[in-house]
Amino acid sequence: MKLYYSPGACSLSPHIALVEAGLAFDAVLASTKTHKLQDGTDFYTINAKGYVPLLELNDGQRLSEGPAIVQYIADQAPEKKLAPAAGTMERYRLQEWLNFITAELHKGFGPLFNPATPEEYKTLAKAKLGERLAWVDKQLEGKQYLMGDTFTVADGYLFTVTNWGAHVGVDVSGYPNLVAYRARVAARPAVQQAMKAEGLIK
Repeated sequence: MKLYYSPGACSLSPHIALVEAGLAFDAVLASTKTHKLQDGTDFYTINAKGYVPLLELNDGQRLSEGPAIVQYIADQAPEKKLAPAAGTMERYRLQEWLNFITAELHKGFGPLFNPATPEEYKTLAKAKLGERLAWVDKQLEGKQYLMGDTFTVADGYLFTVTNWGAHVGVDVSGYPNLVAYRARVAARPAVQQAMKAEGLIK
């Protein structure tokens, strides 16, 4: 398999999932600025959407959109318990988390990375993110991970997205459960390995 990624982008989430799952894959750098690969290939010829992550399967099929990709990865290594079994209520709870993270957090951070976004809008976006993060903080009370004691692909995604706060002026230090949770996720060997591979930590 091949994972097309950009360092620290949302593609870190499936990168973490692949390492956690113990699956063999090649990581291919795709710049989010130039939309080119290191060999000069136009990334739009690989993914017409032009963004990461993109997972190319061994049979040549390509899967886009992070929440779909991480569930596919989890289902390739069911013994790792990165996602509950398909069709169970717990699986729908996982999808509930993935949808919340993608729609309410990931999407909320987007305008903060765009230099063209007016400052007034950024202020509103940060306030809304603050409300959402406060809600997440409450959900984490008394839990190791989003789904309880078991790390799932939703945790890799939440960790990835909340990493962006430091780059765009969203301070998460006021959410004690989230801070402790992020430290737990960051300490996982697979998370360390994926972050080192992307040059995010030494």
